[in-house]
Amino acid sequence: MHVVIMIGSMGTAGAWRRSGNWLNQFSFENYAQLGRWAESGKVDALFVADTVELAPSQVSSGGAVGKLEPLTLLSAISAVTQNVGLIGTASTTFTEPYNVARQFASLDHLSKGRSGWNIVTSVGGGRNFGPERLADHEQRYARAEEHVQIVKGLWDSWRDDAIVADRNAGVYAKADAIRPIRFRGQHFQVEGPLNLPRPPQGRPVLVQAGASEAGRQFAAAHAEVIFISNQNLEFLQQFYADMKRRVGQRGRDPNHVKILMGVSPIIAPTEGESIALRDELADLVNYSAAIPSLEVTLGVSLSGLGLDSHIPPELLQSDSVGGMGQGQYDNYRKLALEEKLTIRELLRVRATSRAGHWTPVGSPEQLADQLEARIKARACDGFVFNPPYMPQGFELLINGVLPILRRRGLFRSEYDGPTLRDHFGLTRPPALGA
Repeated sequence: MHVVIMIGSMGTAGAWRRSGNWLNQFSFENYAQLGRWAESGKVDALFVADTVELAPSQVSSGGAVGKLEPLTLLSAISAVTQNVGLIGTASTTFTEPYNVARQFASLDHLSKGRSGWNIVTSVGGGRNFGPERLADHEQRYARAEEHVQIVKGLWDSWRDDAIVADRNAGVYAKADAIRPIRFRGQHFQVEGPLNLPRPPQGRPVLVQAGASEAGRQFAAAHAEVIFISNQNLEFLQQFYADMKRRVGQRGRDPNHVKILMGVSPIIAPTEGESIALRDELADLVNYSAAIPSLEVTLGVSLSGLGLDSHIPPELLQSDSVGGMGQGQYDNYRKLALEEKLTIRELLRVRATSRAGHWTPVGSPEQLADQLEARIKARACDGFVFNPPYMPQGFELLINGVLPILRRRGLFRSEYDGPTLRDHFGLTRPPALGA
């Protein structure tokens, strides 16, 4: 199985209040430690999610107290690690493709081939970039399609043999091996070429998460790693089969597209301790202050509803996307309408489940059992772990769970190569037009 671990926050909304939990999520020393732990555990990659807004009403809950910029953080971690992959988020809604191509190519060069781009189409943050950036769902994906085509073209605008560095002849690079891309589209016009050579991996690994129809089509066309957030096994099995089928229909090898499901495991040495920890995390949340965060996810106002109220069905229309994407919206909509959780109960779920991820509770052995079952049920190719408390949740995963999986032959004992493509078993792509 493949293992990616999310970093960039202190845990769930109330986790920062626990004794021993990290308080400073802007400390390089903390992230350097996580990088070393991940590498010692032979983890495929560290992953930094991102948002580009801060709602003042969310700050007091501890759920949105600021985020380091992903490429800056990952570049710093690359200097103290040698093998672990480095996946960062950049939005096609709020970035220019030339800048993204340059930033990820730079990280790939500096890390010797360990970078990955998590492609997102933002659903929040428009007030910081201009409301015209937040078009409807289909238009955001149309912009994303052009954006990714350009980034790929720029990475390939230098042939692999472009640099010759012939001191005697005085020729550093072949002029005919570096070419413009001359892209002209509805959303972008980019001449190219990129102003640095092709990345060591050819192209950084492309990662995407999207459960909507547009998201699935986009992932089938471009993604090499797909993240999915859902707690229902049947849904995950259907999603897995559907995405492998779509990838094949695009003429791509389904085995070269890895599907990873999100997990926020609550781990403790014993089952009883893990249950107590789950309840503790839920009790640490300031529920009234946490309501705005739930409103963002659902894309609705809960004004006038008490904590013990149910959300009226008419507020949660099935064609809505919510403020944090289709996957998270669908998770919480089901909990509210089908399982009839109150607002307080939904907030307790959020208190222990990062981004609506599956939240198994138990000892390292019990967690290993459940992860193995998901793999064998063909629900995924691996997992994106989102530790709900830090650093203990991270450390128990590395030193408690992964050794068990390794003994069962389910996880690597050594890296297969130096690049992120090596970790995922992906080939180095030839340059477009080569």
